[in-house]
Amino acid sequence: MIKINLIAETKRAVATRKAAPKLTTGIKDLGQALLVAGLLLGLLVAGGWWFLLRSELKRTEEQVAAAQKEVDALAQVLKEVEDYKAKKAELEHKIEVINQLKLNQKGPVQIMDHVSRSVPELLWLTAFDVTASNVALKGQAFNTNAVANFLENLDRVPEFQEPILRDTQQKGPAYDFSINFGFQLKPPPAESAAGGQAAGAAAPAAR
Repeated sequence: MIKINLIAETKRAVATRKAAPKLTTGIKDLGQALLVAGLLLGLLVAGGWWFLLRSELKRTEEQVAAAQKEVDALAQVLKEVEDYKAKKAELEHKIEVINQLKLNQKGPVQIMDHVSRSVPELLWLTAFDVTASNVALKGQAFNTNAVANFLENLDRVPEFQEPILRDTQQKGPAYDFSINFGFQLKPPPAESAAGGQAAGAAAPAAR
């Protein structure tokens, strides 16, 4: 007769059932460990990326600050250049005005000197009118040849434009005439040189 030990079989089954949960728990712990490791790895990667971004941002901010400093320095240089140009233009204008005033003061004297040197014999002047850029002369001569010589002499003066005989009439033994011509006087070389030296001297001061 065959005997079956049911008690032993029952104990074995219970032991098997009790041992099975240990394997499941181990797998669960391994999964949790992998999950934690993944999270840690992710945090490390995110931290490294944040550190790189922060370093790049700091480097960019330093470059921007350096560029702004250079821009500020250049702006100061540009301001000094503009101030120098303004002072130079003002000085040149003052020099031009002074030279023009001197020229206006000496202009009639120079014109009278040139005209008096051009007057030939047998001719004399009765009126002398000078405007800003024109001269009107009136006079008398004993003959028309003297008037023609006077026109030629005036035409030889570099500062005078071509003289124009406006009118000539014989009155008794003499001839009345009127002559007009333009002029453009130049400042003496000494004044031009002084103006150039003054403008040059202003450049170091402006810097």
